[in-house]
Amino acid sequence: MTLLKNYAFPIILLSSISAGAVVGLFLGKSADAVKPVGDLFLNLLFTAVVPVVFFSIASSIAAMTNLQRLGKILGYMMLVFVATGVIASVVMLVGITLFPPAAGVSIQLAPMPLPKQDNLLAQIVSAFTVSDFGNLLSKKNMLALIVFAVLTGLATASVGESGKAFATLLLAGNEVMMKLIRFVMYLAPVGLAAYFAWLTGAFGQELLGSMARAMALYYPVSLLYFVVGFSLYALWAGGSNALKRFWQNIVPPMLVGLGTGSSIAAIPANLDAAAKSGVPKDVRDIVIPIGATIHMDGSCLSAILKIALLYAIYERNLYDPVALLTAIGVALLSGMVMSGVPGGGYIGEVLIISLYGFPPETLPILTLIGTLVDPIATMVNSIGDNVASMMVAKLVGGGDSAKNFQETPTSDAVSVEQ
Repeated sequence: MTLLKNYAFPIILLSSISAGAVVGLFLGKSADAVKPVGDLFLNLLFTAVVPVVFFSIASSIAAMTNLQRLGKILGYMMLVFVATGVIASVVMLVGITLFPPAAGVSIQLAPMPLPKQDNLLAQIVSAFTVSDFGNLLSKKNMLALIVFAVLTGLATASVGESGKAFATLLLAGNEVMMKLIRFVMYLAPVGLAAYFAWLTGAFGQELLGSMARAMALYYPVSLLYFVVGFSLYALWAGGSNALKRFWQNIVPPMLVGLGTGSSIAAIPANLDAAAKSGVPKDVRDIVIPIGATIHMDGSCLSAILKIALLYAIYERNLYDPVALLTAIGVALLSGMVMSGVPGGGYIGEVLIISLYGFPPETLPILTLIGTLVDPIATMVNSIGDNVASMMVAKLVGGGDSAKNFQETPTSDAVSVEQ
């Protein structure tokens, strides 16, 4: 009974997803008819996720009396994000060396000049800021929303006594949004079943097509990184207790990320899982929402695969030391500029061909690969944020932080299955 109580919601989600996949195999392209049901669930999540991200970050920072700790959280967060992204890229580099993804691929593409791109500074400004407050209220501008939420939290904390009323408002808003997410998650089994039916029906045949060899590399490598890499990260963060709690609580956000193709959609379930795992509130409320936009281990894995495939097609040497370091840097950069919405990998793919100077005809090749790997890549992306919050908790708290994962989690955890 205890086992069923702890895993009832994940079991329901797994069962519904499996049923949806079977239905999709039978319906094929006709599975498009059930996609609106999945869209209903996804739309509700996306409608709620903007206020969830704002209130969770702003309220957490506003409640901080120790701004030095905030600086440590942000600093260690970026260190963990870069370190895990580099590790993921190196793992895929080993994979493409042992199993070249372009073996037997023969594609003739004539080189063409790329259209002129905005300079780097303009791209950074447009990514992190918007010209009107109303533009913040969109999932398309998540980086700008995060910057605004951080500044709002800092301003609230810095005004002292006069800001306490507003800090209370932010905290209340965060609690209300978490409750709203609980209501939305009631639709998760039906919504994810419909989405998987559509995914299986729409892309089942393509999985067996010309890019099968690339997929045959990506899926095992990414799953190996997911299981082994994340287990080692959790073990380092808090020992066997952290590892146990990580795997006990990770199934719901894993399935949401897998089913929706969106790291942002998985934020609420990810916050819940991190709370149950014992990650301190100030750490998880900062690391997970920010990580959903700029921390993409799964995207780093796929970026290296895409770069290797194009290098092979154009008979360029990827194993030059400079080329290898450049590939890792491009993988990190393409992951960081990706949106958290489904299909956001298109941005990273455009960045890859832009930075390397590949012709525009290569974009459909990368888009096809991106589409086929997107569910697993997003799952790795979203759960990478969760385990990153555990690692940041250890670094911020020092050597005694392992006790966070030994104590019973506090009541501020959001239970999506209730």
